[in-house]
Amino acid sequence: MAVLSAITLYGRMIKVSHSVFALPFALSGAALAAAATGFRFAQLLWIIVAMMAARSAAMGFNRLADRHLDAANPRTRNRELPRGVVSTAAVTLLVVISAAALVLASYQLNALCFYLSPVALVVVFGYSYTKRFTWGSHLALGLALGLAPLGAWIAITGQFALPPVMLGFAVLVWVAGFDILYSCQDFDHDRRSGLHSVPVRFGLTGALWISRMLHLAAVAFMAWLGQALQMQAIYDVGVIAIAGFLVYEQWLVKPDDLTRVNTAFMTTNSIISVSFFAFTLADLLVLGDGLHLLSE
Repeated sequence: MAVLSAITLYGRMIKVSHSVFALPFALSGAALAAAATGFRFAQLLWIIVAMMAARSAAMGFNRLADRHLDAANPRTRNRELPRGVVSTAAVTLLVVISAAALVLASYQLNALCFYLSPVALVVVFGYSYTKRFTWGSHLALGLALGLAPLGAWIAITGQFALPPVMLGFAVLVWVAGFDILYSCQDFDHDRRSGLHSVPVRFGLTGALWISRMLHLAAVAFMAWLGQALQMQAIYDVGVIAIAGFLVYEQWLVKPDDLTRVNTAFMTTNSIISVSFFAFTLADLLVLGDGLHLLSE
């Protein structure tokens, strides 16, 4: 029971449930690559390990970097580190183990993934400090998650290509857009504390318009990707559905009513990421050439 409680505690601290944002896009990148070159089952397993390790390292590091900021923020002061439920030493150990697991998984995939794994760690760790000096911190978070489909593509193919970069940009602007909505909750606190964000820089109304433009760009990148890879009707329906979900997400959040931010953040975005993967995979399997499992 003690082990289960500890797993639950640390899982809650690093918000394992939020893995649903990036993991489906990583799997989408892997599926698109596998449709072109084939894949091995072991590659899929190591991609999942790498994704979970990268996210655990990133969230653990973020909690460490922000522990004093979190303690001063009424919305976050009850997080595990500010309350002293977990120690900084324990979270540091979690970050080190998770980072090592990412490097190991990358090594198991291919040489390029291994060489790029330190770059990925610099990006995901560096995001935690951006709010201290730039309102572009939302784009930094988007970049961290946008690396997921590109990394998965490289894991399968061992090389760069334009399509996963398009998908990476779609994820980047989608994440930045919903992170702006989420940060509206901290508008007053961030302004008083001298922290930087789009809402602080442009006001709540301006922030919502910027979020809308970013989400429009996300749909455009998804559509562009579909054209570049000659995806079929199922993929197109998925992009249209995602556009509808994004409209709904934007409708939920208003400058004078932030009570539904969490619904917009967690529920709607979870549906979007899973939907993109489901429609992409269905298009490849039903209307495309399918995915080819290679012999070991």
